[in-house]
Amino acid sequence: MKTILCYGDSITWGSDAETGGRHDFADRWPNVLQTALGTDIQVIAEGLRGRTTAFDEHLADCDRNGARILPTVLYTHAPIDLVIILLGSNDMKPAIAGTALAAMQGMRRLVELVKFNAMRDGQSEPPAVLIVAPPPLCETANTEYSAMFAGGVEQSRMLASFYADLADEWGCGFFDAGSVAQTTPVDGVHLDAENTRAIGRGLEPIVRMMLGI
Repeated sequence: MKTILCYGDSITWGSDAETGGRHDFADRWPNVLQTALGTDIQVIAEGLRGRTTAFDEHLADCDRNGARILPTVLYTHAPIDLVIILLGSNDMKPAIAGTALAAMQGMRRLVELVKFNAMRDGQSEPPAVLIVAPPPLCETANTEYSAMFAGGVEQSRMLASFYADLADEWGCGFFDAGSVAQTTPVDGVHLDAENTRAIGRGLEPIVRMMLGI
């Protein structure tokens, strides 16, 4: 059985902007991907609200720094065949980083951790990596989110290009989630159920190609 780790933030967790809660289990993109791939593949959803690529965020009770937590997650779920990383939206907060360049640098650190972290699981090769650019932020009338992500709409539109170049540089797969999904103007950051499902459906072909299934 092949194992896929989906490492992400609230988009992977399944945040519902309308309710403030969580999308139904069947609507979250890792579970959509699991259904599409079948039972011979194990898809592990590792999503955390507010997670960044590699930056500290001091307002939460949990550690949201993706680079600090990733090695632990890799050890926990080893052996892993493919790591899908969908992060960067929270890096758009000015209080966190505020630029697409910073998010790309954080994503590079995550790729390095997957490529070079010794998981001591008997694997001779590290897992493959699929970098996913999140759908760009959009304008919202939600005053708190608008202020929290000030300048983020423009910066987030640059992520796909930065991530694609990074994927080429490091020999990773790349998928632009903005090609199949859009954020909701309810808060400008999260996705409705249909757009969340669309990411899982959109990822299936490239995942099959990368795993040779």
